[in-house]
Parts: sequence; structure tokens; C-alpha cells
Amino acid sequence: MYASETWTLTKRDRKQLDIFERKVYRRILGPVYDNEKENWRTLTNKEIYGSVKKLTIIQTIRLYRLHWFGHVQRMEGNRIPKRVLYMNLGTTRLRGRPRNRWQDEVRNDGRIDGGEGWRERVHNREEWKKLLRMARNCRILHVPME
Repeated sequence: MYASETWTLTKRDRKQLDIFERKVYRRILGPVYDNEKENWRTLTNKEIYGSVKKLTIIQTIRLYRLHWFGHVQRMEGNRIPKRVLYMNLGTTRLRGRPRNRWQDEVRNDGRIDGGEGWRERVHNREEWKKLLRMARNCRILHVPME
């Protein structure tokens, strides 16, 4: 999870992270005995997510990304992270569908998290923390991204 707030995840990346997470949980939770069939079996995805009351890896990354976005937005304009965030390289993009940028993912995460006007809440630190806490507790971030 080191520096995960700066990652731009593709659909494939998200799928592989979910698979890995479920694999680890299956290993930790172990097999369960099925009384009806009288044999041991592995847990289903629904059973895993029902028994583990934590955010998934993807939800955690989205929350970290929004946390970092708020931190950078409150920085002074001459600080390097803020300058890099809004830097224009002056190059053209390749043909075809453009790759997802970090700002695109933050925009999608913010829409899910804060609804309308979430960008204005960034500058009020306490309100932003409250919004992120609400997103974590209410599991708002579970909505899949397109």
C-alpha cells in the first residue's frame, strides 16, 4: 500500500487486487465444514465480505487518494506537489482512448464520496475530514468505477 494514493488503477489492476485480497482472506479464514454435504469447502466471496468488516483494498486506495488530494489542494501554490498536480507538459496524447489520469480517478472518487460541491469542501480541513470519515464508515466508496 506504499504510495497507493498516487496510483492510477486500470480495471485489470483493480480486478487483480481484489483477487489477491480474497485469496489472502481465504487463507486466513481457512476452510469451513458444510454440514449439509458433510465435507470441507472454501468460503464464497459473499461469505468473505460478510465476515470481514474492513474496507477492501480498492476502497482503501480510493480513500487514501482523496485524503492526499485534500492535502495537496490546501498547499500553497508554489509547493512542488501542487505545481506537479497542475503541470501542463505541452505534449499531445496518442490516438485512441486516452489513458486514465490521476485527476480523472480523483474526480470519480469525489463524485461518489461527496456528491455535488465536494471540491469546495477540501479547503475546510475539518469538513473534509468529516466527509472522508463518513465515506469510510458508511461504505460509500464501494460503488464500482466505470
